[in-house]
Amino acid sequence: MKKVLEVCVDSLSSARAAAAGGADRLELCSALVVGGLTPSVELLEQIRENCSLPVRCLMRPRAGDFLYDAEELDLLCRQIRRLRAAGADGFVLGALTPDGALDVPAMERLLEACGGRPVTLHRCIDVSCDPEATYRAAAGLGVDTVLTSGGAAACEEGVPVLERLLALRDAQNGPEVLIGAGVQAAVVRRLRVRLPGACAFHMSGKVLRESGMRFRKEGVPMGLPGLDEWHIQQTDAAAVQAAKAALEEPLP
Repeated sequence: MKKVLEVCVDSLSSARAAAAGGADRLELCSALVVGGLTPSVELLEQIRENCSLPVRCLMRPRAGDFLYDAEELDLLCRQIRRLRAAGADGFVLGALTPDGALDVPAMERLLEACGGRPVTLHRCIDVSCDPEATYRAAAGLGVDTVLTSGGAAACEEGVPVLERLLALRDAQNGPEVLIGAGVQAAVVRRLRVRLPGACAFHMSGKVLRESGMRFRKEGVPMGLPGLDEWHIQQTDAAAVQAAKAALEEPLP
């Protein structure tokens, strides 16, 4: 299996840092602070003009659950088509039924809009009722990658499920299992020992950059109360470089 380090970014500066650190692919989104939302066409165009890495765009119309109504699916399809025309190499998406299964009809609509571009099933699998069944359903739809923490808050807590998904991948020549949530260099090293078949990892490599604002009006939040608006999350090239080195090291 080919080794892949994907970095999730929501700005040009983060995309540049990911490329400098040796990332193999970008997942592009907006609003990483809420887990990521659909990026703008303009941001994709800006990154394509300045970075040569393949870009898969996250398709998520809002924060919250992955149960989408007809209007939200219509919006996602429109966004996919516009991002595809703007040069997206692939897409990262997912939809669930009210009972927590993969919503196959919704997925079929979204995949049709993708026009044959590569697709990652995102971490909706981690809040689905049966991750293995969700993986099989995604494989049946032709998805080539599944991003997952193994149904846990962090990937190191999801090792039993990750182990089963990797076994399914190998037994069925299924989608790549892209391990995410809490990934950094030390985690990559430990998981490669515990899961020798693991070869694809997803990280943001975020650090907090101090705001350049000297005047800071306190007590007037622009979003959720308590959200720190004087530090900006950006990808750190050194964190990406360290994770890439850990991925390339020979197994002990």
